[in-house]
Amino acid sequence: MPTSPSRRFLLTVILAGAAASGLARPVFTQAQADSRERTLFLSAVDKSGEPIDDLRISDVIVREDGARREILRLSRAIEPIDIALLLDNSAAAEAAVVPMRSALRAFVTAMAEGNQIAVISLADRPTVVVEYTSDLKQLEDGVGGLFAMSGSGMTLLDAVTETVSGLARRNAPRAMVVSVINDGPEYSTRQYRQVIDAMKTAHAQLHAVTVGTFSVSNQGEARERAFVLDLGTKESGGQRMTLLSPMGLDKALGKLARELSTQYKVVYGRPQSLVPPDKLEIESGRRGVTLRGTPMRGQAGA
Repeated sequence: MPTSPSRRFLLTVILAGAAASGLARPVFTQAQADSRERTLFLSAVDKSGEPIDDLRISDVIVREDGARREILRLSRAIEPIDIALLLDNSAAAEAAVVPMRSALRAFVTAMAEGNQIAVISLADRPTVVVEYTSDLKQLEDGVGGLFAMSGSGMTLLDAVTETVSGLARRNAPRAMVVSVINDGPEYSTRQYRQVIDAMKTAHAQLHAVTVGTFSVSNQGEARERAFVLDLGTKESGGQRMTLLSPMGLDKALGKLARELSTQYKVVYGRPQSLVPPDKLEIESGRRGVTLRGTPMRGQAGA
């Protein structure tokens, strides 16, 4: 039956009123669409720990609270990195100081361009030796001046907590803590869960290079440190590299520099939700490839 002019007018008024009141079909802007995308920075390494250069979208599996997410884009990561070097200069490091200096000089040379690096010593209390900078001369002087303090112990957990608190106030999309420590007494007062939660809040990776046996201990400080070195590295998207001798530092830090310099940027889709997920899982769908990742810093609801 044809619609009368008065009925058509009434229908037009109703639709116009609905649009004005926000009841009309919503129109999503690009910004709204982008807000449902999340970004990760991934390391992809082979069985020997060397980075791979041909990662594909099909190789990446991301789950949030057990639900698999769609991978939208994959590219090389070119965003700058804030890197905090936490260096053990306690009495336990005396025999390792010379190879540490050499390996660290090579590491800062490889990583300084385009990034900001800070040098922090661990003996007795966390001490900033070099503020964040890309100036290679300052960094080389900082690590080259490293020496062991007799009678001192390290403060790794305190240093990590204070460092990631500072990193949380900085703007670089990627943040990493690289600790190089020897097996000696730990004098920190923090508990491991405090340290790990602080790292996750700051979206900062922890990469720990440890020299020595680090035998299992029931002593409070040593036990808390063991949890940070094992769980903290994994949960933050980093890793622990275990060495029995400081002679392996040059090789280990060289491998780490290659990995950090060749990360991937992965963008995946997340359905709209008022509550962010509690658990993020990253794994490889490709045999022989290990993926480690951390959400990009600064994105809401990450």
